[in-house]
Amino acid sequence: MVWLTGGALAICVLMIVGMLALIVAQGSGTFWPQHIVRWQTRAGATLMGEIADVERHRPEPEAFERLPEAARAAARAFVEREGGESERRLLRVENFELTGKHYTWVSDYEIASESEPEWALALERRAGGRFYGTPKAYVRDGERLTTEPAATWALVEQELPGVQDRIATADAIRRDDIGRVNHEIEDSRLAVRRAELADGVDAPSARVARELFAARESELSKEFARLRGEIDALERQNARYALIVETGDGVEQSIPLDQIVRAIPANRLGPLERLGVYGSRWAEFVSAEPRESSTEGGVLPAIFGTVAMTLVMSILVVPFGVLAALYLREYAKPGPLVSFVRIAVNNLAGVPSIVFGVFGLGFFCYLVGASIDQVFYAERLPSPTFGTGGVLWASLTLALLTLPVVIVPTEEALAAVPSSMREGSYACGATKWQTIRRIVLPRAMPGILTGMILAIARGAGEVAPLVLVGAAPLAPELPIDGEAPFVHPSRSFMHLGYQIYHLGFQSRNSEAAKPMVYTTTLLLIGLVVLLNVVAIAVRAKLRRRFQGAQV
Repeated sequence: MVWLTGGALAICVLMIVGMLALIVAQGSGTFWPQHIVRWQTRAGATLMGEIADVERHRPEPEAFERLPEAARAAARAFVEREGGESERRLLRVENFELTGKHYTWVSDYEIASESEPEWALALERRAGGRFYGTPKAYVRDGERLTTEPAATWALVEQELPGVQDRIATADAIRRDDIGRVNHEIEDSRLAVRRAELADGVDAPSARVARELFAARESELSKEFARLRGEIDALERQNARYALIVETGDGVEQSIPLDQIVRAIPANRLGPLERLGVYGSRWAEFVSAEPRESSTEGGVLPAIFGTVAMTLVMSILVVPFGVLAALYLREYAKPGPLVSFVRIAVNNLAGVPSIVFGVFGLGFFCYLVGASIDQVFYAERLPSPTFGTGGVLWASLTLALLTLPVVIVPTEEALAAVPSSMREGSYACGATKWQTIRRIVLPRAMPGILTGMILAIARGAGEVAPLVLVGAAPLAPELPIDGEAPFVHPSRSFMHLGYQIYHLGFQSRNSEAAKPMVYTTTLLLIGLVVLLNVVAIAVRAKLRRRFQGAQV
């Protein structure tokens, strides 16, 4: 039995360590800049890109028939020298508008020649994915200034920061200033609708509201036109610059500089420069919004949404879970009813999470939320405010899901407090509630925090309920921001777990999404570990404090 139980433990540990090692290895290597290769295939095609994966396989006999007749003998001889097998490499070719592909598998026997062009560039773009090619010319105001790769690259390095600064300024105007104007117009329109619902369409108050709306709309339209003019001026300035890039098969493509997020001369980078690119990609990943269907860019809204939802869930579930455990342990008299409640709580922990999602959608969104809309937001109908998924309903749904995870450890922690301490408190004249508040709860706090830690770990990783009650693949508006009333519990939100599901199963290209799946998984694990470490540190501090008090 010792060997059996020890072996079972070892297998479990190996499985967990293996899973974490795979995620860390795949996730941490996603952003490392690879060399750009150019292959001339035996079929006459030219490919350029980054090698994403390598594996060995045994070619089927008909695979050679797809090659030109002159190349078949050489390909067969190559495979025979390798013992009937061949390596094949997954090449990230991107250049989607020209090739229609993001990735392609190429076997070694298909390659006639291989090189690494010195001036090959990897261009990370705002739309369209990456582009691989060599610089041919730099264009300013329609004029080619240079055709030398070194001089062209120098001009790109010189102009690109200014272009990106102008893009950031334009984005800030759209997000902050134009967003503010649109919100003010919407608030004025809702004020008219509110007056019409309250007093009637022909009431004097409604006419006054319409007049105020017309005057305010005129002012805001002028403000909108002015802001739009500032954005247009910035975009016209950026439109002056472009980079002409030649693909591996000789096709020239003009890339506007304002479409380039990052330009990397991958084959000219030294170790420190590669480390710098690696760091900048990670910084973008944790601080920027997603782009390209979440296969590029960052996951800041998802990080924020995950943390906000988990904290709100913890704030909601811990008080109710502790109160329920207190009643069951300290106040309820043993009997069939209490036994039934305990059995129900234990069974609740085994209910599939999607059932909680259906309940949250039906009860919180369609019943409670729709009632709130009818009473407080009638002017916004039929567009729902609280009658649809949001961070509040998602937090409440996950609070119900994790409630048993809090009740059971809390009840065990309360039962572990020695009866002698209760009796001593009663002997000193304390009431039952004073004994619970001053003696029992402080000493049970480490166990209560254990339940909260388990609830955080369970809730932060749940995905199925969130699909129904508020998580979205793209929700750039954060549930907490600088816009009054600053907290927006009705907004949809992004979640790291939902991002993993969306990338892995809903992406248009699974190979393009795979690196981001591993990286987002690594980030989610790190975030859950960070939240748990904080809770564990607090629990350890309380445990030392009360152990010292008992001594």
